[in-house]
Amino acid sequence: MVCDLCGSDKNVEAYRVEPKDEYINLCELCRNQIESGNLDENHFQCLNDSMWSEKSAVKVLTYRLLKKLGRGDLIDMMYLENDELAWAEDEKEEKFDSVGNKLKDGDNVMVIKDLNVKGGNTIKRGEIFKNIRLGDTPGHILCKNIYIKTEFVKKV
Repeated sequence: MVCDLCGSDKNVEAYRVEPKDEYINLCELCRNQIESGNLDENHFQCLNDSMWSEKSAVKVLTYRLLKKLGRGDLIDMMYLENDELAWAEDEKEEKFDSVGNKLKDGDNVMVIKDLNVKGGNTIKRGEIFKNIRLGDTPGHILCKNIYIKTEFVKKV
């Protein structure tokens, strides 16, 4: 079994391409970079080949990675069916706390500095919010009907 993106055979595992229930094979290096959000453009030169895959899930993930890498030149050359393009663009923005931990719906976070809220209230450093929601606002999470920038929280 080899990685559907780079062709490596080192520690290859199935990887779900959300939100559908379709899987592709990813090596440990590709998987770690995708999950951390720290993409090495040199490693992902392999996308020049994977963009031509016949597997929809591979094309969708390739499209998303090229977009994150700012490679519009390669995206313009890709061919995606309408349903594949809709799937590729149906990705929630990944959000990370102040120290780089990936956040997800239902996580608990702690505020790392005092925050002034409109209306005169203050959220004190150390306050914990449970069961957060990622929401659709870029760079923010929803805590008890208050949007807070992810740079001011730490996952607990």
